[in-house]
Amino acid sequence: MTLLTASGIWSNPSTNWKPLAHQIPPDDDGSWNIWMLLGGRGSGKTMAGTRYVLDHLRTQGKKARVGIGAPTFGDVRDVCAEGVTGLISTAPEEFDYNRSLAHARHINGGYVQFLSAEEPNRWNGPQFSLLWADELALWKEESWHQAQFGLRLGDHPKAIITTTPKARKFVRELSESESTIVAHATPYDNTNLSDSVLQRLDFQYGKSNLGRQELLAEWIDDVEGALWLREWIDNARVESAPELQRVVVAIDPAASANVNSDETGLAVVGLGDDGHCYVLHSEGVRMTPDRWASRAIDLYEQYKADVILGEVNNGGDMIASTLDNVTRSENRYSIPFRAIHATRGKTTRAEPVAVLYSHGFVHHVGLFAESEDQMCSFPISSDHDDRVDSLVYAITELTERGSADLRFIEM
Repeated sequence: MTLLTASGIWSNPSTNWKPLAHQIPPDDDGSWNIWMLLGGRGSGKTMAGTRYVLDHLRTQGKKARVGIGAPTFGDVRDVCAEGVTGLISTAPEEFDYNRSLAHARHINGGYVQFLSAEEPNRWNGPQFSLLWADELALWKEESWHQAQFGLRLGDHPKAIITTTPKARKFVRELSESESTIVAHATPYDNTNLSDSVLQRLDFQYGKSNLGRQELLAEWIDDVEGALWLREWIDNARVESAPELQRVVVAIDPAASANVNSDETGLAVVGLGDDGHCYVLHSEGVRMTPDRWASRAIDLYEQYKADVILGEVNNGGDMIASTLDNVTRSENRYSIPFRAIHATRGKTTRAEPVAVLYSHGFVHHVGLFAESEDQMCSFPISSDHDDRVDSLVYAITELTERGSADLRFIEM
């Protein structure tokens, strides 16, 4: 049995687990509603959430009703439930766990429901005495609000948030609320991580913006001189796109695919009936050319796109030949490809696209956290800019209609 001792230190006689300083919850003195643990990767924030939920279930018995949410259903299952430090993995003997229905019954009578933030309506109905929101900065905001309406059981229902501090406006506002207690943690605070892991992370990411956010758990605010502001993206964000007139897939290929190489940027953007652009997908991948070509074709088919774009100045001919080879080897249908002739520098190309964002003409359909981080530090940061490039290509194509050199890559 895990107990919360008078000194506020958890102990578990069966495992001898001792919490790190940042994993100890604040005193339950009635002054707070949310405990927010802003933690870098590997800081132990998932274990903190697991232990807090376990303590609630063990002490509240049949009165405990716990909602656990993560950005996707895969996340809540594979991290919060079945992950190495997840709830079911940590104390399997205490739960009757139904994996297919995503719920569990605790031996003391409490109930746990695992939910995805992808579907806000799923949160409309369940009631909770405790809510654990993992990686809230990647949630659909509406899911958080729906979860709050259900957090109403018991004398003082509480929420615990374990997240990397990606600069979402509503998460930042929660962290600044008087009823929120915030703790910070980094992987360097986790004595369970080996020195070799810490050295590798420090070598690869150091003091870069990505490292400051993902490791040091710092809020990365707008960068002076960057072309994009976070409020432009947040204020225009939507949950779904209207009827689309055109959809394009853009590729910014990397020259190599090792761990230290640039990413290959992939973006899918549609032009709505309202004349606005809708970003449907944005990612960066480190893949061999045949794999990113196959991925681009998958996106082309998934979003029913009209064309795939690639820059001639940066491997455009290579993109066409790679797509051609993949369509033949995988027996795909013909793929329309447009070569982009970039005659201006990256910043010059990006400026008119940033202006469209500033006027609310570009909408992100959902959240693309890493791409948005990259945008809001471009061109000041020395970090990768491949996702920015692919987005700029796609939006420019839709707003300027591109050049006339459309050709088809046949099977």
